Amino acid sequence: MMLEARDVRKKFGEHIVLDGIDLDMEKGDVTAILGPSGSGKTTFLRCLNFLERADGGTLTFEGETFDLNTARKADITRLRKKTGFVFQNYNLFLNKTALQNVTLGLTAGAGMRKDEAEARAMKALEKVGMADRTGHYPSQLSGGQQQRVAIARALAMDPEIIFFDEPTSALDPELIGEVLGVMRQLAEEGMTMLVVTHEMDFARNVSSHVLFMDGGKVIESGPSKEFFANPREERSREFIRAIREARE
Repeated sequence: MMLEARDVRKKFGEHIVLDGIDLDMEKGDVTAILGPSGSGKTTFLRCLNFLERADGGTLTFEGETFDLNTARKADITRLRKKTGFVFQNYNLFLNKTALQNVTLGLTAGAGMRKDEAEARAMKALEKVGMADRTGHYPSQLSGGQQQRVAIARALAMDPEIIFFDEPTSALDPELIGEVLGVMRQLAEEGMTMLVVTHEMDFARNVSSHVLFMDGGKVIESGPSKEFFANPREERSREFIRAIREARE
């Protein structure tokens, strides 16, 4: 097992956001985390990469176990070198070009020489179809292009897994396809991905597994095709029905 999360818990004040979440992922899995707004999806993702401190729970990644509440800074840094994170709102530096945004993590974060970092950054930008925009600043790019730069930034670090936090939620509808196309390509190439998403076609047709959450709990998990074709839980059936009705 590449990644195992056990009994992940988080409260904000008296509000329980995560109530004992478990997750298992093998290398090459693409797991979609689904659920209504406020179900704890993003908080769970952020806890796994220590962007939020969980109140309890463990993460075992490639055989090494981390306490999600008490892990030391050095352990977190070591874990993050093996992971990538793509945010909803790109999180690009506005005063840096696409190439500089991707290069920065390699030089400042990984201590790589500038020429070596730029060569790797160029490869990552080419992979996401942004080779012709390397000198553009974020203000000169569409939302979809900015998100592809953000994906390139994650890829350039050569991660074992990439976490995606609703990567298309800030995009206009006509730009969503270009980002999902990159993600589909990465899935086909065997990249391990954990994706919080509202894109049901992606979850159904690209992801290998689904984790369906509601009220801070896992309601159902399993292979994506089974989840969409024959959900076991009534709450899962309600969720899928609501999505279908919204489309009609």
